[in-house]
Amino acid sequence: MNQPLMVLAGGNGFLGRHLARHFRKLGYEVLTLTRRAQRFGEVSWDGRTLGPWARKLEGAAVLLNLAGKSVDCRYHAANRRAITRSRTESTRVLGEAVAQCQAPPAVWLNSSTATIYQHTTGQAPANTEESGRIGRNFSEMVAQKWEAEFWLAPTPRTRRVALRTAIVLGADGGALPVMARLARWGLSTPQGDGQQWVLHVEDFCRAVEFLLAQPALDGTFNVCAPEPLCNRGFNALLDQHYRPRWHLPQPRWLLEIGAFLLRTETELILKSRKVVPQRLLEAGFRFHYPVCQQALADLLPKLP
Repeated sequence: MNQPLMVLAGGNGFLGRHLARHFRKLGYEVLTLTRRAQRFGEVSWDGRTLGPWARKLEGAAVLLNLAGKSVDCRYHAANRRAITRSRTESTRVLGEAVAQCQAPPAVWLNSSTATIYQHTTGQAPANTEESGRIGRNFSEMVAQKWEAEFWLAPTPRTRRVALRTAIVLGADGGALPVMARLARWGLSTPQGDGQQWVLHVEDFCRAVEFLLAQPALDGTFNVCAPEPLCNRGFNALLDQHYRPRWHLPQPRWLLEIGAFLLRTETELILKSRKVVPQRLLEAGFRFHYPVCQQALADLLPKLP
């Protein structure tokens, strides 16, 4: 019996590695579209133009697009263009490839981000898929253009799901190893007053698996743990685990200097998105790590 095929576009990063491992254990063949194919199971593409790679979508069970330049950079004009175009162009060309398939993928999941919602703090209600307040700054506009390109694709025979994903925590990549290293150095003091919505990488993979198994589910889904943790509480958990000898304050002006030296943006630290996974919960998905404390208790001992 043939294995179902999952095509991962831009799947060589942190999330792609975990998804590939998770779905291979479930019996899938996983094929990764990457700019530099170097090993078995990888196929070259440029993320902009149709090519021989497009034939690999024929008869696939799943197409999952993770492609996009990292937002962990300075937001000057060139990087802004690259961040936007890497998302919209890869989505557009995948739509063209799906549209020309004789047997198109049964389902196409496309990355998006919980950053599409406005920066929200305090007692304001959390954003759901139905009632979320869409923002207007650079990151929020990128997310809107990304999703617009996805929904414009002419793919009537393929079920489509947009994944508005929060910060995903894992021991081998993503944001957590950097946060933990800073905490060891005493930089575990609060950074602003926002709420941090996060997700254990295991639950991210399980949520994707759940959505694939529910053929009636399509549209937009918030993919985040159901319980938030304020920035102060998140850093307190790191501090409790590492118990650094000293604590350095982190006023915004110091964060701005640090972000400049690290060639990144303070937004990645200070942004706050109050988001709940309403549709996932209503559909019956159950998180293994519904609160951040549980996720960190599992992941921090695994960090090097």
